[in-house]
Amino acid sequence: MKNYIIYIGILAIGLALGWVLFGTSDSSTSTQEHDHELTETENQQWTCSMHPQIMQDEAGNCPICGMDLIHAASSSSEGLSANQFKMTKNAMALANIETTIIKKNTGISNRLTLSGKVKENEKNTAVQTAHFGGRIEKLYINSTGEKVRKGQLLALIYSPELVTAQEELLTALSMK
Repeated sequence: MKNYIIYIGILAIGLALGWVLFGTSDSSTSTQEHDHELTETENQQWTCSMHPQIMQDEAGNCPICGMDLIHAASSSSEGLSANQFKMTKNAMALANIETTIIKKNTGISNRLTLSGKVKENEKNTAVQTAHFGGRIEKLYINSTGEKVRKGQLLALIYSPELVTAQEELLTALSMK
């Protein structure tokens, strides 16, 4: 019990010394300096030159790439926000951008109703797991339900391991 009282006394003395040494700084001057900085950087935006979607109120580093943020030129004089841009007619023609005014159509005669199912085109996708190191060069059968005849090629494969094994076998047969 006596040890606990000694430990509590040492802790209290340490806290009191810490408060005296580090807790008595004048916080009013640091607040005034900080307010002065805010008025200088008010309404300024900082952005990353590599990631223009990053917009921050203060200078620092980009959270994506770590580069220093640069001062973003405000486009408020043109009436555009940060995520908008303006193109000339020539630039729109080069980019092949066309706009059309959309109107609400009240006529029922232009309505078209279709029914059906959306299904994946199996001929454009193929997945085959291999039990050897290599790759499938060409797949001759690529859809479910496709007819397969006896002796028909299914796939053309390339495997450095199988090529090496084949060369060793042919060498062994020639030495026999």
